[in-house]
Amino acid sequence: MRIISGIKKSIIIKAPKNLPVSVRPTTDKVKESLFNIILNKFNFNEISVLDLFSGTGNVSYEFASRGCPNLLSIDNNHKCIKFINKTASELELNINTKKIDYKVFLKKNKKKFDIIFADPPYDFTIRQYLEISELIKENEILSDIGELIIEHSSNINLTDNFKNIDERKYGSSVLSFIKKASL
Repeated sequence: MRIISGIKKSIIIKAPKNLPVSVRPTTDKVKESLFNIILNKFNFNEISVLDLFSGTGNVSYEFASRGCPNLLSIDNNHKCIKFINKTASELELNINTKKIDYKVFLKKNKKKFDIIFADPPYDFTIRQYLEISELIKENEILSDIGELIIEHSSNINLTDNFKNIDERKYGSSVLSFIKKASL
């Protein structure tokens, strides 16, 4: 994986082989599209971002490289969090991490985020995706200008479950953009 833009542009990061098999970094094509879309909506120097299911930290490194001052990466795997911390330290990127289950975090968190990027395992069910959005809504975690962005398999269709959703398909991956008002 590589950082596409920002102060650490073109740096290649190699994830260790001992991470869980469910960890799959967002492809450069999907990541580039993601950041092109949100670049037109947000000022990276002013937003707060939550990276749920952060895995290798691929998306977090991109946000940090682009100047995001408030970035929290969540994963329930100790090896993933350890790798993100090590990489962020080596690259001098401002990334806060927390090893915690996403449900526990979403229920206990009191902070609001402008962007919540969720990239759960591709074997999640529709019910599990909806549970993420319900917890975010119930606990008022998304700011008024905020968006929930979910990366998921093209086998999952979220369009029937939200009032207004913008989906972008990239091969077997889909990015679903859901504004706070549509949760």
